[in-house]
Amino acid sequence: MSLPFEALLATTLLGFVLVVAVLTALVRDVLTAVVVFAAYSLGLAGLWVLFRAPDVGLTEAAVGAGVTTALFLLAISRTVRPAEAGGFVDLRSVRPRSVLVAGVVTVALLATVPALPAVGAADTPAFGPVADYYLTDSAERGVDNAVTAVLVVYRGFDTFGEVAVVFAAAVAALAVLGREVET
Repeated sequence: MSLPFEALLATTLLGFVLVVAVLTALVRDVLTAVVVFAAYSLGLAGLWVLFRAPDVGLTEAAVGAGVTTALFLLAISRTVRPAEAGGFVDLRSVRPRSVLVAGVVTVALLATVPALPAVGAADTPAFGPVADYYLTDSAERGVDNAVTAVLVVYRGFDTFGEVAVVFAAAVAALAVLGREVET
């Protein structure tokens, strides 16, 4: 029995993300770690697109692989790299307790996966009475776009927090670039 193309692609991308995540933790050279981390972000962006969340995928590609990588590379270019950079971390220096904690957290998170509803299943909470309420109530409030209604009316504080985080990131980027505005 062969896997459908999407399942094969998802498995491949998940394997890629897992490998580059481990490599990011194991490489000693900071520049190599940044490049591998950018590949990690691109792999995640591909997964989000495959899982039919192109907005999240685009954000991951732009912020994770694009802006973050550019800021890391800029920071590296302004520092002095040690002459003995390269290779991998000596695994004898890795603390077993850290590996154990990471393993336990990973297993705990993976244990929750079977409880998730199937993607696109009609009986998921997203298609239940809550969705009907949002669609009806947003129309009664005069908001034609249900996504806008959810982001502005129902998740206003959350959206405000996201805007604050983006603003703080922009200020940090300007500070790193040396273009902060003095008052």
